[in-house]
Amino acid sequence: MNRSTISLAGAVAALVVLTGAASLTGGNDSSAAPAGSAARLPVQRSTLLCPAPSTSEFATTTYTSFTPQGTAAASTPGSGSTPGATPGAASGSGSDTAGRATLLPATPKAKPLTPLTATGKPVTTTTDKTDAPALIGGADGPLAPGWTVQQSTVVDSGAGRGLLGTSCLVPDSEFWLPGASTAGGRQDYLHLVNPDEAPAVVDVQLYGKNGLLKASTGDGITVPGNSSEPVLLSTLVVDKEQDLTVHVVARSGRVGAAVQATDPGKGADWLPAAADPATSLVMPGIPADATDVRLIAFTTGSNDADLTLKLATSTGPITPAGHETLHVKSGMTTAVDLGDITKGDAGSLILGSSTVHSAEPVVAALRITRGKGSSQELAFLPSTAPVGTRSTVADNRAKGSTLALTAPGAAASVKITSSAGSSGGTARTSTVTVKAGATLSLAAPQPDGGKGVFAVTVQTLSGGPVYASRTLALPQGGVQMFTIQPMPDDRGLVAVPDAGPDLRILNR
Repeated sequence: MNRSTISLAGAVAALVVLTGAASLTGGNDSSAAPAGSAARLPVQRSTLLCPAPSTSEFATTTYTSFTPQGTAAASTPGSGSTPGATPGAASGSGSDTAGRATLLPATPKAKPLTPLTATGKPVTTTTDKTDAPALIGGADGPLAPGWTVQQSTVVDSGAGRGLLGTSCLVPDSEFWLPGASTAGGRQDYLHLVNPDEAPAVVDVQLYGKNGLLKASTGDGITVPGNSSEPVLLSTLVVDKEQDLTVHVVARSGRVGAAVQATDPGKGADWLPAAADPATSLVMPGIPADATDVRLIAFTTGSNDADLTLKLATSTGPITPAGHETLHVKSGMTTAVDLGDITKGDAGSLILGSSTVHSAEPVVAALRITRGKGSSQELAFLPSTAPVGTRSTVADNRAKGSTLALTAPGAAASVKITSSAGSSGGTARTSTVTVKAGATLSLAAPQPDGGKGVFAVTVQTLSGGPVYASRTLALPQGGVQMFTIQPMPDDRGLVAVPDAGPDLRILNR
């Protein structure tokens, strides 16, 4: 073969590769798109961020890292993919190793936490250091799909006493956090964590009952690379607002964002970001013994929102007396006390639009209080995305872990898997049915012969969308310390278009 022939063959091969790449990323010319449908394939890399836990000398923090077993690809007919495969196309490159999930402190020369090296069994690390830093973690290969880390901190004394829990954060460029406060007594820190080497520039906007508050230093906050930045909200504004919605936008880079809220006499907890703005919202898993529930809502659209309120109880949906509807003015945070809305029966709050043809997107969260007087404890429950294919929450205990499953539309069949314990035991699986419009509350099933903490995975098998949360209760000294973690889809699978060579490009 002469040189010109080789060059022509090389050019054709290059065009085939380029055309395949263009099909994978999505080009503008629909005629070049492949005929097959997209396959859902396991991700090959995951990044999680854990905010700095607590500066209290009375704090003990446990990190639980876990990846569920058996992530399989859900391919569509004609996609040409193999179920259960973990191809490099899902993330851009393949992995020949068994995978590893590691959390590195966002502090120079600090030691990494105990790595996770196998699926199906959690790994824990505990610290009581007052200067425990934020953590930046990554998982690859088979440990990436569904990787989750729970950060649980017990502060057993002092102004910030309580149980503070959060599922470690997925980095993004925008967050909505309704439920923060700068009122007297409250001490709310916005924690920003940057997982990348380049600095991130972040704008923080605070919305109160009368609209956007003028912030003195909320614009252009720089978060250095591979580090975290705590921002005390009361230093950004002079207004003392009981209910705030915090809007975080990264001008450059990406961050994780969460608010650590402390209310002397009522405890402390993490306020995670709400699900993306939507015209209908679900907040699953209000504990049966909640003594006070406060709803904080904010519309992100340009018009006011008129909402309907429903409580999904164990037997079905009801309308809370006196709280049938809620009017939310555009650009203003609206809050309403719902009192002891559950009346001894665990439930979930469902918000819908009463104006279907002009519905406005909304974000919302609940501030939930258990106990009375000096024994009060608070937690937050933001609106959350549905479980989807699968969701996992780590750090469950033999006593005190409660799941709440809600099917706001059609009934659903759900598979619950409790992993092996961190110190032994074998996984346990059960299947439950969630009635339409109802909330199913149940103790997290314990693994067979389980020792130590365990993870719980929820999978939707059939029926309508399911929303879920996990309440972890660790009573101490007569105080019902608790925290609630929403359980959205773990995003372990991503849609990858069926890419293939298209020689029609040679005729153009």
